[in-house]
This record gives sequence, structure tokens and C-alpha cells, in this order.
Amino acid sequence: MAIADDCIRKNPFDFKLATVIKRDVTEREPLSREQVDALLGFMRSDAVYHRYIDEVVILLGTGLRISEMCGLTKTDIDLTNRVIFVDHQLARAVGGGYRVDEPKTESGKRYIYMTDEVMAAFEHVMASRSKAKPLSVDGRTGFIFLNRDGLPRVGGDYDRVFRGLRGKYAKRGKMELPDGMTPHTLRHTFCTEMAKAGMNPKALQYIMGHKDIKMTLGYYAHMDGCTAAEEMRRVAA
Repeated sequence: MAIADDCIRKNPFDFKLATVIKRDVTEREPLSREQVDALLGFMRSDAVYHRYIDEVVILLGTGLRISEMCGLTKTDIDLTNRVIFVDHQLARAVGGGYRVDEPKTESGKRYIYMTDEVMAAFEHVMASRSKAKPLSVDGRTGFIFLNRDGLPRVGGDYDRVFRGLRGKYAKRGKMELPDGMTPHTLRHTFCTEMAKAGMNPKALQYIMGHKDIKMTLGYYAHMDGCTAAEEMRRVAA
């Protein structure tokens, strides 16, 4: 507007901010296998946090977003064919209550295979879940992950759980964990482990629900020298 009104001759800010402002975003750090074992071991022995171990196993074994996990209903879980169908998310509505959100893109709709550990976790959750309150959210019923009142949990509930878990683990845990570990850290860990294991990038993109393959390929950057050497030996064999 200043240029159009002849107040100035040229825009002094006609440049990309990235060329003058240092990128200060902290890279998210995945859990190592040793850290995963230490975390699960601590949770199994803890009087409070053992009740959340099924959710941690599911997040580590599927790469689900926390809002996707919270939105799962009994009809989304096929124990016979060992698959999870993801096509929505559950969130807290403005002013209270709940809302169901569709995936941001079509790539968010997907089927995820259940490993033995994940399947056992789902069976335990579904067998021991508290009595559900009669609730329908945008036509969805039968939510799996419930609080003590029989109402669905949402991402914010698990954020609070993880804050408490981090604090207690910091005092008693035997191995240091990444700062600010959240449910998303477990999604990040799953994707990194699958990349290290050599999963086809397009298959991993599908499982993660990434719209852009570049996002998926970024996880392959976490490979270390030992992993790269093992991959070369495998390919050359």
C-alpha cells in the first residue's frame, strides 16, 4: 500500500524472512530402543502410570496421531483381520463437549496392521474399559479410550498424563528421556524405527497418513553410520 500510494519507492521488506532470521525450531528427538524399554519397564512397575501402558504400546506400534487414537471406536478395530481403520479424529469442542474431525487430507484415511503387541493392548483396553456413557458424537459411538466417568479421552487428557509421567520418571527413571516427551514423540519414534528397518518409503507414507512423501523421507535422515553400514551389507549380499 505504501508503494501504491507513492509513500516509498520500493518495499524494504521484499525478501524471505528465512534469509535473515535464524531457524530456531528444535528437532524432535525420537526414543531409542533402550529408552522405550526403560519407559515401559518404569510404567509397568508404577502404581499410577501402569494403567496407561496399553496406549503407549499402541502409539509406539502404529504411529497413530493422538487425536486419531482417541477417535477410535469399536467398529474401527477388526481383531479378526488385525487391522485398524482410521478415517476421523476426536477433539474437544469449543465451549465443551466433543467434535469429530475428518482427516485434513484423503491420505489420512488408511488401514494399519496390528502387531501381536498392539493387538494384545487393544484386547486388554476393550476388555477392561469402564462402562461407557451413552454418547454419540457426530454419529459416532462406542469410543474405546474412556476416562473414569465413561467419557472419551482427548489429546489434552494425554498431554496431562505425559507431563506427570515425565516428571515422575525424571525422579525415578534409570535412563534419560528426550525433553518434552509427548504422545507425538511416540509417533515420531515409530516412523523413525520403521525407516531404520528399511520399510518402503511409500508404504511408510501410507501408514503415517502423510500427504507429502518429503515428510516421510525426512525420517530416513535419522539413520546413523551403523544402520547405513548394515543396509549396505544387506543390499550387497
